[in-house]
Amino acid sequence: MSPIVVRFGAFGDLVILTPLLHLLHRRYGQPCTLVTSGAWSEPLLGTHPDVQRILRLGSRRRAYAFDPQQWRLTRTLRGLKDTPVYVCDEFAVDKLRWLLARGGVEPGRCLYIGEYPPGVEEHWVDRMLRFGCQTPPAFEAEDFPWRDDDIVRAPLLHIDAADRADCAAWLRSRALANAPLVLLQPGNKRTLKRGRLGLIGDDKYWPTEHWAALCNAIVKRMPEAQVVLCGSPREQGVLDDIQLAAKRSQIHVAAADLPPRRLLALLERAHSMVSIDTGPAHAAAAMGCPLVVLYGVASPSHWKPRSGSGTAVTALTSPTADARVADIPPDTVIEAWTALPPREAAHRLSASAASP
Repeated sequence: MSPIVVRFGAFGDLVILTPLLHLLHRRYGQPCTLVTSGAWSEPLLGTHPDVQRILRLGSRRRAYAFDPQQWRLTRTLRGLKDTPVYVCDEFAVDKLRWLLARGGVEPGRCLYIGEYPPGVEEHWVDRMLRFGCQTPPAFEAEDFPWRDDDIVRAPLLHIDAADRADCAAWLRSRALANAPLVLLQPGNKRTLKRGRLGLIGDDKYWPTEHWAALCNAIVKRMPEAQVVLCGSPREQGVLDDIQLAAKRSQIHVAAADLPPRRLLALLERAHSMVSIDTGPAHAAAAMGCPLVVLYGVASPSHWKPRSGSGTAVTALTSPTADARVADIPPDTVIEAWTALPPREAAHRLSASAASP
């Protein structure tokens, strides 16, 4: 049977979900059916070996009477008989219960993860795995055992030869194919909403001049490197401002041409990355890219990216009580990036494999 996993979240939330998908695939014998939102879900997990199919909603909060996607979901659920359902969401749970009931899913087939207990320092991956070891009341736990090697405590992402070839062609088109690549991720989902860094309420904001100082320090310490400013098309202005402030020819903006599959392939071959606490940081760790992550209010004990290959992940937190990324000095970030173990062998291997 294909277990149903319900998780409405951002890019990073789906990366963190992959150890649970793997565990449930092993327990129940078939890849999972994922109910989620976000245009990134298909390119990120559509070909994942632990995902059989993706059922996507634009919004779970929209009135059912006016949402054909919700109609299609409930029709599909009626055809998924006798399957366990793991609801990994903390928000709009009453609506999710209603949708599942409308789709003919009996309550005994469902488990709900509940709200994150206050004061608990458990990482989200560990919390998901603990949840996946539970069994809905309608099923017998002993019928669906798991082995120790089914428990994988770091996200699992997969790319193929076509993804690597696409990334290699893009790098050649930008004259970046033969240089070590250092990736910077300045924006996050709040940037997507506002379009500029630094507006009130964004604890993950790091000033443009800080990013520019980091760019210049990277180029000074590694003259052969090329720095790629990563982001979505809506972050173009943010990245342009940083490039302009850095005033270096080695700084490149990649806001319009980094779809998820290309980003994963780029992360696989990059020398290193410095990122705000956001989804691409989790993908970087999953792809084995050495990483420095800047944290505001969110706790690294809950959200620090994990690397299954053992590459370094350094978490930097604000030194002030306000817990703002803006209060992390550039020198601290530069020092942390400099201290990352080199990835020269991985770069040489991927560059050689991608050569035409």
